[in-house]
Amino acid sequence: MKLAKYLKPYWFFVLLAPLTMIGEVIVDLIQPRLMAKIVDEGVLGKNLELIITTGLTMLALVAVGGLAGILSAAFASNAAQRFGNDLRNDVFRKVMSLSLQQTDKFTTGSLVTRLTNNITAVQDIVSQIIRMFVRATMQFVGGIYCALRISGSFGIILLIALPIQLFLIFLMLKKASPLYAQVQEKLDRVNSVVQENVTGARVVKAYVKEQHEIGRFNEANTNLRDINLTVQKLMATLSPILMIIMNASVIAILLIGGQEVQDSIGVIGGIQVGDVMSAITYVTQILMSMMMVSMMFQSLTRASASAKRIIEVLDSEPVIKDGENASPTGETGSVTFKNVSFRYPNSAGRPVLHDINLDIKKGETVAVIGATGSGKSSLVNLIPRFYDADEGEVLIDGRSVKDYNLDTLRHKIAFVLQKTELFSGTVAQNIRWGYPDATNEEVEQAAKIAQADDFIRSFADDYNTVIAEKGASLSGGQKQRIAIDRALIRRPEILIFDDSTSALDLGTEARLHKALRENIQDTTIIMIAQRIASIKSCDRIAVIENGTIIAFAPHDELMKTCETYRDIYSSQMKNGGNENG
Repeated sequence: MKLAKYLKPYWFFVLLAPLTMIGEVIVDLIQPRLMAKIVDEGVLGKNLELIITTGLTMLALVAVGGLAGILSAAFASNAAQRFGNDLRNDVFRKVMSLSLQQTDKFTTGSLVTRLTNNITAVQDIVSQIIRMFVRATMQFVGGIYCALRISGSFGIILLIALPIQLFLIFLMLKKASPLYAQVQEKLDRVNSVVQENVTGARVVKAYVKEQHEIGRFNEANTNLRDINLTVQKLMATLSPILMIIMNASVIAILLIGGQEVQDSIGVIGGIQVGDVMSAITYVTQILMSMMMVSMMFQSLTRASASAKRIIEVLDSEPVIKDGENASPTGETGSVTFKNVSFRYPNSAGRPVLHDINLDIKKGETVAVIGATGSGKSSLVNLIPRFYDADEGEVLIDGRSVKDYNLDTLRHKIAFVLQKTELFSGTVAQNIRWGYPDATNEEVEQAAKIAQADDFIRSFADDYNTVIAEKGASLSGGQKQRIAIDRALIRRPEILIFDDSTSALDLGTEARLHKALRENIQDTTIIMIAQRIASIKSCDRIAVIENGTIIAFAPHDELMKTCETYRDIYSSQMKNGGNENG
C-alpha cells in the first residue's frame, strides 16, 4: 500500500484499464450462448440464415472485445510504466541522499537489483492487477452465473472442483513465498560479483585470478539457478494439476450434460446439445480464471518480496541531515576542529580520532601526515560531513558544519578523493562535472594549473577525447590530474587533497604546488600526503599519530621539535635518497 501513492497521478489510466477490460469479458461471456444458438437452432434446426447472422454477430462482438482488450492493455501499461518510472526516480534520489554509512549497508549489487529487477517486478504486478484482477473476477462470477442458468447440476461439479483448486493454489504459494526472498538475495550476490570484477578487472588480471573469479561467479550463479529452479519446479507442478482438475470437470459436464440432454428429448425447454457445449466453455472459463488468479498471486508473492526491499530503501532516513542554512559570518575558508573524537558506525574499540584540535586559517595551505591507519582520511571526511563527529565540533567559517544546509556546505568544498572516480564521457565533460557552466577557457586554465593541459592536448581529440568507463584508458597520474582539474574549476573556498597526488612524480607535483600557490592564493588547501617531499613547502603540517594530532607547525620547526616527524623524514630519506631539509 505504501507504493500505491505512485499510481495516484495516473488514476485516469488505472480507471480506464479495468473499464475497457469489462467490455472484453462481457463479449467472452456472450459468445458461448451465441454458439449454443448456432448449434441448437442453426445446425440441428437446419437454419442456414440463422447460422450466418449469428456468426456475423459473433465476429462483430469479437472485434469489439478485441479492441477493448487492446485499449485495456494500453491503459494498464501506461499506468504501470509511469508508476515504475516515478518509483525508480524516487529510489535513486533516496540512494543519492543517504549518508555513506547507509550506502555501505546496502551493497552496490543489492542497490542495482533493487533499482532494476525489484522495481520491474512490482511494475509488472501493477499492470497485471489493473487488468487481470477484473478479468479473473468477472469470468469467475459471470461464468458461474451462466453455467448455473443452464443447469443447476453443473453447480455440483463446481462445488467439488473449486475448493480443491483453491487449496492447491494456497499450498503452493505458501511454500513459494519465502523462496522469492532468497531469489532476490542470490541475485544480489551475482550482481555484486559482476560489479566487483568489472571495476577491479586490472587487479584480477594482474594477479592472474581470472579462474578464481570465474569460479566465484559460477558459485553465485549456480546458487541463483538452484533457488530459481526450486521455485519454478514448485510452481510448475501446479499447472498440470489444475489442468487435470479442469479436464475432469469437462468430462463430468459431458457425462451429466449428456444424460440431461438424453432425458430432455421431446421436452420443451429442456437442456440441449448447444447448452452442454456452452456449459463446458463457462466451466473452463471459471477454472481458467482460477489459474489466472494463481499466476497473479505467484507474481504478487514475488513482487511483495521486491516491494519490501524497495520500501527498505525508501524508509531509510539519512543519518546526516541538513542543518539550517548558516548565515554568512564574513569569513570564507577557515576550518576549525574543537576537541573532536570519532569512531566509524558499528565499530568497536577505541575511536579512530580523539581529542583533535586544529585551527586552519583562510588561504592557508596545510598538510596532514602520519602512518597508514592513523586517521588522516577520517579527519578530512568530517569537514564535508561524510560522517559526523561523535564528540566536539567541526567549524567552517566559524559555524558548526551541522548548522549548514548540506548543499551549501559542500559547495564551499572541493574534494579530490584518494580513489579517483571518472565518468563515461569526454575529458571536458568530466572536468565540467565540477562546474557545468565553465567556459572552454576556464576548463583549459584549470587544466594548466592541474598540470593536465599538456597530456590532454596530446590526445587525438584533446578535450573532446572520450574517456573509457572508470577512466580505464588513462594512467593513474592522468586520472588524478583530471580529478584535480575538476575540483579546481569548482572555485572552492576549501580544497582537500586526500592523498590524491600519490601517482604524480615529484617534478609534476612540485609544478602543481607552485601553480596552486600562484593562482588560488585565497583558497584554503588541506593536503593528506605520505611523502614529506610533497608537503615541505606547506604553511603548516599536522602530524597525526594513533588518532590524535601530536604536532602542528611548519616543516623546519617540526624537524626540530617533533620526533615522529623526524623519524618519517629519516625513513623516507633512507629509501628515497638525500634531500635538503
